[in-house]
Amino acid sequence: MFSKYGTCNLQTGLMRLCDRLSNVLVIEQMVSRLLVLGAIVLFLLLGEITLTQQPALAVLRQHQDEPGIMRYHSQQSLRDEAGNAWQVVLFKQITPSQPILLNLRLVGFPGRAEFTHPQPLEITTARGHILTATDVFGEESPAPNVGQYNFTDVLAKLQVNDSLKLSVALKGEQTLVLKIPNPLVREWQWLVDEL
Repeated sequence: MFSKYGTCNLQTGLMRLCDRLSNVLVIEQMVSRLLVLGAIVLFLLLGEITLTQQPALAVLRQHQDEPGIMRYHSQQSLRDEAGNAWQVVLFKQITPSQPILLNLRLVGFPGRAEFTHPQPLEITTARGHILTATDVFGEESPAPNVGQYNFTDVLAKLQVNDSLKLSVALKGEQTLVLKIPNPLVREWQWLVDEL
């Protein structure tokens, strides 16, 4: 059977095997932790890149509505808090011998949301100031998914570094909330001041 030395060698061999297995387990735990840590760091880096990217600037356009009536507008597609896409169009209308009109039009995907008219648009600045814009359409709009607001007085009160949050009640007790980034607000101010 086993000699005294054979039993010791077996015990020593088992102890060494156990030490090696525990070392392997420690290494596996370390590798697993490093992988998790690496995934967290990668997630944070990608999140930082995503959160700090500036949105694309809107497209500025000019066209003539009628002889002597010019319209300039900035158009951008933004997503609300629910992820729905909205067209956000600020336009400036110049008609001879009349004051310049600035209107903000919000257009949602048909069937997804309906505006309640007349309903003012609430604008919250990055500094916490709350402004309102009146509903241009009153009781009727060209389509239920379109809202338009007089933005003339609002833009005059904004500062260059403002970002905005727009809020308006929709049908079905829903509220539309759109975040307007600072580069888009600056573009709107440029549209008003330079064109």
